[in-house]
Amino acid sequence: MPVSCESMFRCFQAQLRSKICECTDSDSTCTGVLKATDYRKRCMQLNLLATDVVGSEDCLYLNIWIPQGRSVSTGLPVMVFIYGGGFLLGGGQGANFLNNYLYDGQEIADRGNVIVVTFNYRVGSLGFLSSGDADAPGNYGLWDQHAAISWVHRNIRNFGGNPDNITIFGESAGGASVNFQILSPKNKGLIRRAISQSGVALCPWAVNRNPRQYAEEIARKVGCPTDSAMVACLRRTDPKTVTLAGNVNFSASASHPIVHNLALSPVIDGDFLPDEPETLFGNAADIDYIAGVNDMDGHIFATLDIPSINNALGSTPVEEVRALSVALSKSRGPDAGITTYEEYTVNWGSKPSDKVVKKTIVDMETDYIFLVPTQAALYLHSDHAKSGRTYSYLFSEPSRMPVFPVWMGADHADDLQYVFGKPLSTPLGYFPRHRDVARYMISYWTNFAQTGDPNKGESSVPVTWPEFASSGHQYIDINNKMNRDSVKQMLRTRLVYYWTTVFASFPAVQKS
Repeated sequence: MPVSCESMFRCFQAQLRSKICECTDSDSTCTGVLKATDYRKRCMQLNLLATDVVGSEDCLYLNIWIPQGRSVSTGLPVMVFIYGGGFLLGGGQGANFLNNYLYDGQEIADRGNVIVVTFNYRVGSLGFLSSGDADAPGNYGLWDQHAAISWVHRNIRNFGGNPDNITIFGESAGGASVNFQILSPKNKGLIRRAISQSGVALCPWAVNRNPRQYAEEIARKVGCPTDSAMVACLRRTDPKTVTLAGNVNFSASASHPIVHNLALSPVIDGDFLPDEPETLFGNAADIDYIAGVNDMDGHIFATLDIPSINNALGSTPVEEVRALSVALSKSRGPDAGITTYEEYTVNWGSKPSDKVVKKTIVDMETDYIFLVPTQAALYLHSDHAKSGRTYSYLFSEPSRMPVFPVWMGADHADDLQYVFGKPLSTPLGYFPRHRDVARYMISYWTNFAQTGDPNKGESSVPVTWPEFASSGHQYIDINNKMNRDSVKQMLRTRLVYYWTTVFASFPAVQKS
């Protein structure tokens, strides 16, 4: 489709220039029209095996979809998607299978009569390395996201969009990014609504509490000093070398869960994030907000920590649950670890089945990594809301992976294929029930983008989704069997109370 061409961002620390399309002159800004049919390279990052670097420094590009097959419209709602990937990897087009990109926004645009935008932002060392001071304050990836949102606000009218009706949505690190963007004072007046899928700013992996320590580790890997000359040396170093040095240790166990290895993430810089996230929800008081998780979001992490949970013929020792309880509770000391174990095994009985043991592990990781922080964010948004509405969901459509256990629910990122309508656009391998789920999610998401109410808009929905009220904490359970029983309340209240109140009351362990 034709797109107008102008400079998109100014990269804050690297002093790079990137454009959303190539122009015939040498100026960094330009005007004109380009037939944009191909995705550009994602930002420089590690490959999946963390053995090499892919992508480019010239990466800050937008992808825009408008509804097809309709008369030209104006004033359309705009949905801007922020991808996940642990702040380490990802791109605005998503994974590619047979030239079918996961984050292709056409199905959402056509069915919801909205404009869909995706974009790239810097990840890994180039996006989130911080020296912990003004030399390299960090959060460059968040600034990229902010710049993209600002660009959309300035230019989307040229595509038929309404700059005053922008919804940002994202998954995992993208969901946390959505939360960071609505909490930051830098986005005042730019965002009308937001959706966080499986990630919020309160997640234990979302904020780097020791940025200097990790920056020094990278500096040592690339041969730079760790004193006041560190940042200048890192800036002189080949970006590929710096990117490779920012790899993640994927060796994990119950005693050393993988979630604690995710170190390259946003920081409290005193600028984009002027304070702790939980103190900033007043900035989102007039923003409508949806947040939710998948019912087994923690499964992929639990698989890395305790692989035996997926072995149908093998058992998982109870000792693994005990070790995981202690490891996830380490910030509050060994007594907290014992209490965590007791909280999750209180209903086991004397001889828990292997299925119960394995599901307990997945539940514990889901709660700690995703569900409890998301519920806490919903409480805070609802408590601070003025005109903004708050909605909560649980996604529970079972995973389609045939190698997973029969008790498996929705794993991390399983929701994305439905939000982007893959069962509708590429039906091979899907069943009618999957197409139903895709229709439900697109309807709720695009209605919300249009009106701030997921029930009201151009698309019909299977059941009315109530607001997350302070009294009932209502939510909907999204799957292929939606009816009046899909409306529920008090999602895992006992465990949410444990982590947010009982666990939090243990004294914090002082770091050496």
